[in-house]
Amino acid sequence: MNLEKHHKISIWYFIVGIWVVLILQNYLAATYAVKTIPYSQFVQKLKQGKIVEVSITEKHIQGLMKPESSSEKDINFRTVRVAPDTSELLDKYHVNYSATIESTFFRDILSWIIPVLLFVGIWFFLMKRLTAQQPGFMSLGKNKAKVYKQEEIGVSFEDVAGVDEAVAELVEVIDFLKNPEKYLEFGGSLPKGLLLVGPPGTGKTLLAKAVAGESHVPFYSISGSEFVELFVGMGAARVRDLFDQASANAPCIVFIDELDAVGKARGFGGVPGHDEREQTLNQLLVEMDGFDPNIGVILMAATNRPEVLDPALLRPGRFDRQVLVDRPDKQGRIAILQVHLKKIKKLGDIDVEELANMTPGMVGADLASLVNEATLLAVRGRNKTVEKEHFEEAVERIVAGLEKKNRLINPKERKIVAYHELGHALVALSIPGTDPVKKITIVPRGIAALGYTMQVPTEDRFLMTKTELLGKIASLLGGRAAEEMIFIDISTGAHNDLAKATDIARSMVTEYGMGEKAGQVYYKKEPQAMFLQLGQGRTATGEYSEETARVIDEEVRNIIDQQYAVAMKLLDEKREILEEAATELLEKEKIDGSYLEKLIKEKGTEKPLEGE
Repeated sequence: MNLEKHHKISIWYFIVGIWVVLILQNYLAATYAVKTIPYSQFVQKLKQGKIVEVSITEKHIQGLMKPESSSEKDINFRTVRVAPDTSELLDKYHVNYSATIESTFFRDILSWIIPVLLFVGIWFFLMKRLTAQQPGFMSLGKNKAKVYKQEEIGVSFEDVAGVDEAVAELVEVIDFLKNPEKYLEFGGSLPKGLLLVGPPGTGKTLLAKAVAGESHVPFYSISGSEFVELFVGMGAARVRDLFDQASANAPCIVFIDELDAVGKARGFGGVPGHDEREQTLNQLLVEMDGFDPNIGVILMAATNRPEVLDPALLRPGRFDRQVLVDRPDKQGRIAILQVHLKKIKKLGDIDVEELANMTPGMVGADLASLVNEATLLAVRGRNKTVEKEHFEEAVERIVAGLEKKNRLINPKERKIVAYHELGHALVALSIPGTDPVKKITIVPRGIAALGYTMQVPTEDRFLMTKTELLGKIASLLGGRAAEEMIFIDISTGAHNDLAKATDIARSMVTEYGMGEKAGQVYYKKEPQAMFLQLGQGRTATGEYSEETARVIDEEVRNIIDQQYAVAMKLLDEKREILEEAATELLEKEKIDGSYLEKLIKEKGTEKPLEGE
């Protein structure tokens, strides 16, 4: 496959070319200079015997004459023919002469062609630049896919970490592209389409590039939104052009990013879909049915919203294999961090496992940003190496936002924030099964966070018991409880805590069957594509009656009230610790969780029993 590498044409090339032409012209003019003299001087030189030979045309006389000094070469001269009897004058002084008919055809033609070519070249250059920035009418039906050669991709499976299961699924694709005869011998064929499904930032596009890099084939990359244009039919034309190019240059990989932009279910909600988008989707379905998978064209796509895709895309024969690219677990995060940490030239003694514990739920893009942020913090602080504290600050910056040290908070609000954050921390430290407290700070962060309590899980959790969920709710309500206990008043600072606590309590009742009155029933409606909901009668509250909705609300309220009482009781027992820790926090603005643990041990306060 011959892929032309496009070079940027600069106007400086034309300027340099013009200068070269001018310099060459001056050089030639100096070498073959012709001296123009008046006719009277020509007659005078003729009488003096200095004219060697001449060539006569209808209007001019041109020839050679002797210089003033004998050491110099003969001079080329040119003059206007005045007298019609010039030949008699030349015969009189015995000068050799010849007569020629002067042809001005080529000179006249060049005088027209050169300016025209110059203007056409400038027009072509400008139009090419404008077309590159904003394609014209003739390029509307052409696909906008970017084509990468193997050396331009530069990505392999060594650059991909934390998604071993997805890599294992894609190894088969690479093997097929390298050794297709092995599968054809058995009469087998590779799935026509592979759909990479997963949350944003998990590395779906990186995986697709790695497949192309490992299989050493061209890689066509295009976004789903680039198919849809203002003019109806242009998207379908681009789909046809893309598949034509891919088939002509097989084996290759075609990757469509954000497939949901063009592959949404058609005609959902009883409202006709966008004609252009539907035509594009229809053409995509037709092309996927039409091309032979054995020619080596692998169609890959990525989306984080598989539930909105049209069912026709997901049936066998089209995108018949889905590869899950999920959030990495602890081991996956360790592997991803090791890949990114290799790029840091000045790295201190970093415990990668501890760093992975601090980043639960983060995807590959988050971890790459974390490593880069830590490096920038080290450079900003003029440190010699990137150390542990830089990564801790980077984690806080990503999770809670940038520190707002210049935000002025009056002493009363600052005191409320200190007790609020310590309320969270003390309740979390007092209830078994909660995540350990790493740090408490009252330095404002982000847009609205006036303080921050950092809890770091010791391991990835995939199941949580009812007791642990209740403990999490109590920890969230600890801040509000501390405010009420100390100030006999409450503030708006618990807004986010109440939202999270209510969400957990409602999920316990509607999803996990942990409500006493609601029973072991699943009430929450699963998210699904809108077209699947056509014709279904739905009540205002979902798939249950208003009486059941009232019971659910009561259950949620009871859970919140009970855990708020638990938080109040725990803080009342540890009020002395709360007061002492608040004084320390107001003075230093930041304290470690180990400081609170030490205070609890010194005061002899024990954790309550499980389920208390």
